[in-house]
Amino acid sequence: MISPEVEDSLYGYIGGILNNHQSKLLIAGGTANHSHLLISLSKNVLIPDIVGDVKRDSSKYIKTLDNKFRSFQWQDGYAAFSVGHTQIEDVKRYIVNQKAHHKKQVFEDEMRMFFKKYEIEYDERYVWD
Repeated sequence: MISPEVEDSLYGYIGGILNNHQSKLLIAGGTANHSHLLISLSKNVLIPDIVGDVKRDSSKYIKTLDNKFRSFQWQDGYAAFSVGHTQIEDVKRYIVNQKAHHKKQVFEDEMRMFFKKYEIEYDERYVWD
């Protein structure tokens, strides 16, 4: 779980990982059980590659912050959505308001809504690990 006292440090570290991939972290945020990253992605990287690097390297990093994070790990899966330039400010607001938003709607229900809205087929057995 991501506790509030490490969010700034963790997201700053993730920003550095992205910079190393010629990409830029525009904003990051989330709750204790998930994170949202708005990234300006380099044309030279593949999404699965950069997600893998972010998850692997940030997992190693968070374990150095405090002994209570020694067993920290990201879930196996992830979701990635592309947005147009005109949507950036809306997405930033959405990310900033994650903690309040998820007091009203749990993450899993929100993902189900996205899957339905964008007609993404999924199997409940495999999306919540």
